[in-house]
Amino acid sequence: MLTAEPTLALAAFNYRLADPLWLLALALLPATVWLRGRARVPVMLVPFAAAWHRSSLAAASNWTAGLAVAGLVLLVGALARPQKVEDKREVRSKGYDIMLAVDLSGSMLSEDYEKDGERINRLQAIKPVIQAFIERRPSDRIGVVLFSSRAYTLAPLTTDHAWLSRQLERVKIGLIKDGTAIGDALGIALSRLDQAAREPGGKRKGAFIVLLTDGANNMGALAPMQSAQLAKARGVPIYTVGAGKDGLVPFPIFDERGKKVSYSWVEADLDEGALKDIAETTGGRFFRAADTGTIESAFASIDASQKIEFQSKSYLLTTELFAWLAVPGLALFGAGAWLSRQR
Repeated sequence: MLTAEPTLALAAFNYRLADPLWLLALALLPATVWLRGRARVPVMLVPFAAAWHRSSLAAASNWTAGLAVAGLVLLVGALARPQKVEDKREVRSKGYDIMLAVDLSGSMLSEDYEKDGERINRLQAIKPVIQAFIERRPSDRIGVVLFSSRAYTLAPLTTDHAWLSRQLERVKIGLIKDGTAIGDALGIALSRLDQAAREPGGKRKGAFIVLLTDGANNMGALAPMQSAQLAKARGVPIYTVGAGKDGLVPFPIFDERGKKVSYSWVEADLDEGALKDIAETTGGRFFRAADTGTIESAFASIDASQKIEFQSKSYLLTTELFAWLAVPGLALFGAGAWLSRQR
């Protein structure tokens, strides 16, 4: 006797066989088995192969990131410009502190000097001597004051003599309004020497002023002797050099285009007495520069004076370490980029 449950199951199976989709699936099974048998490529099933592949990718990624980060750290360190300080040396040398006060008044155009048989004016005769003086004394600190109706500092005390020589090459008469302010020029020269260190008691040793002029003081706020008294109180000798010859001297006349057309004869107005007083008051000497040789004698007398010691330059010896970080940093960064492309 059949029960109700088998009867229902058989009815459901017969219904599915009647479904067209089921019939199609059953018909394709033999075709699938036949096609699989025709395949000639062997297939090996490896368990967990996907997991292994992911692990290798992660390792490669870690290497790439590590190289890139290490390279970046080294490059940042290189940009900080690391240095190795090897030594610090202070070079101290002995020399003079000298201020040159040079007259640029119109009378310096007088041509009472000669060179190679040709007339030259007083400034043209003095400038080569000053240039030679600067070149022969590399350890001296030298400054220059120019004056005419007023006084100006061309250069403070400096050991850069090449720069100072270039400045002197540009000096010419006419830069300052005509006149002769000797007192003001000495006052400015003293103020420049004050910027250097003093000896105990307010006096300076080894500091000098050399005054080159061809006239008498006729302008300025300070009288020459007032400046001389200040120099004496500070222990600064003044060497005075009177340029030009006595009596009538040839003075050039220029046309509107600045071309020399003729000469006139003018009387030299050098105040030799005042220059001697300035030198004697301060402990210096007076020289009459009838020729360039006497200017050389004035500067030679400075060689016999006391020298001072001052700090001229300070050197810090260092070794740059930039390349030691930049080169490996770039190499690591490049290796990381190459590995990422290979992956």
